[in-house]
Amino acid sequence: MSKLFVYCDGASRGNPGEAGIGYLIKNEKGEVIKRVGDYIGHTTNNVAEYTALKHALLDCLKLNGKEIMVYTDSELMVKQLKGEYRVKNQGLLVLYNEVMDLIKKFDTFNINHIPRERNKEADKLANQGIDKGLTK
Repeated sequence: MSKLFVYCDGASRGNPGEAGIGYLIKNEKGEVIKRVGDYIGHTTNNVAEYTALKHALLDCLKLNGKEIMVYTDSELMVKQLKGEYRVKNQGLLVLYNEVMDLIKKFDTFNINHIPRERNKEADKLANQGIDKGLTK
């Protein structure tokens, strides 16, 4: 797998609250090759967004992805990763640095902000992740 397309989202009910991550990884043909919805405990929405991206990038490495295109509705995360905004929150800084280290492992990496309507499936997976955690 050379070129991979990632749609990711994080959700938190209460912010901070019960949180989940959701992401899809698609190949160049648009076929979903990985679909994840997991519970990550009690945290903020921004931590959930970064956690979703981190896990998606780890999976992209396992899938031998070289060119990664990420789509997310988290404008804050996109602007921070593009260097337009500073990361001021210390808890987020750790995740930010982990993600930045992962990004360096790919030949090319692009991240794009998309409207929520275009990220519905990842949002649904993140919310299913929360539901999974709450039923345990």
